[in-house]
Amino acid sequence: MDKRVYRNVDLLFVVFTFLLLAASLFILSTASINVDKADPMHYVKAQAVWIASGIVIAIVLASIDYQKWRHFRWWIYGLNLALLGAVILFGSSAKGATRWIPITSTITIQPSEFAKIFIILTLADFLAERQGKLNNFKDFIPPFLFVLIPMLLIFKQPDLGTTLVFAAIFIGMMFVAGANPYKFGGLLLGGVCIVAVALWLHFATDLPWWLHWAQGLPLPMQDYQLKRLTIFVNPAADTTGDGYHIIQSIWAIGSGGFWGKGYRMGTQGQLNFLPEHHTDFIFSVVGEEFGFIGTVTLLFIFLIFILRSVSIAMKARGPYGMLVGTGIISMFTFHILVNVGMTSGIMPVTGIPLPLISFGGSAMWSNMAAVGLLLSINLRSQRLMF
Repeated sequence: MDKRVYRNVDLLFVVFTFLLLAASLFILSTASINVDKADPMHYVKAQAVWIASGIVIAIVLASIDYQKWRHFRWWIYGLNLALLGAVILFGSSAKGATRWIPITSTITIQPSEFAKIFIILTLADFLAERQGKLNNFKDFIPPFLFVLIPMLLIFKQPDLGTTLVFAAIFIGMMFVAGANPYKFGGLLLGGVCIVAVALWLHFATDLPWWLHWAQGLPLPMQDYQLKRLTIFVNPAADTTGDGYHIIQSIWAIGSGGFWGKGYRMGTQGQLNFLPEHHTDFIFSVVGEEFGFIGTVTLLFIFLIFILRSVSIAMKARGPYGMLVGTGIISMFTFHILVNVGMTSGIMPVTGIPLPLISFGGSAMWSNMAAVGLLLSINLRSQRLMF
């Protein structure tokens, strides 16, 4: 790659990416200290390996012209479906879900994490060809079906959280691709209303006689998934079951106060009352041990990271780069909002990790691949004149 290309690099984006990676190791050094008694630093060392290898992935993808991925749209899409199908056929199960493919006796990969990157790359090309042709309801059908197939494979695992991430990516990219905002927005609003009514009918127990036929409406979801979607409204209704996670998380964040209890001085996290506090609920540890100041600082770093990502996408040299950037921004933003929301008790618990912070190899590689693609767009945002 021509060295002059590096003049375009967004240094602020790079700096804040490394701040998030450093924050991940620092927070994990307290969040996971009591998870593995035999090796208290196990998760920190493993995360360091994922981060180092993730940086290599980001550098490789940044060095490749992102436009080249357009030529392999159907190959990437096919690989995506093949990996997701392999999970159903050969995947290993844990905690009631089959989401991982074993590589060795100790290493597994989660294809649904990489599926987010694959769908962004392929859907961006699919929509770039249809810019200016997304004005009617029938125009929305082909891109919807394009995303629906991998979404259904992920939903079957079951993985409701990643399914919702796919929906967020699709919505963000459709609007930027030029979908009629009134018709597409109305369609989305109608869909939300239908889901809300379906949930109400499913849980309703005292409906009028003329609605008895719909009482207990069956839904294509596991009982625990449905419970998680509604328990956040009143977690006290099930303090030892599905509401336990939310209650412990709220206690952890609330007990941190303004300054926090101090590094490794928390109780909910250090005594393992708070479940999954090194993965999905790692933000709760930040709130408990570093307080309001710690959470605001972390959210500020995320804010700058997202704003620089938006700047990169807006400067892309063509619709494909802008759509890839939009998909990545939609993915990161949805992850952040939902993770912070669910740990704060204002959103359902959907098992969505905090990007670039939570422990996880597949998630870290996927996030760093997204960073690499953004840098690829950034580096090629201006033509070389001399």
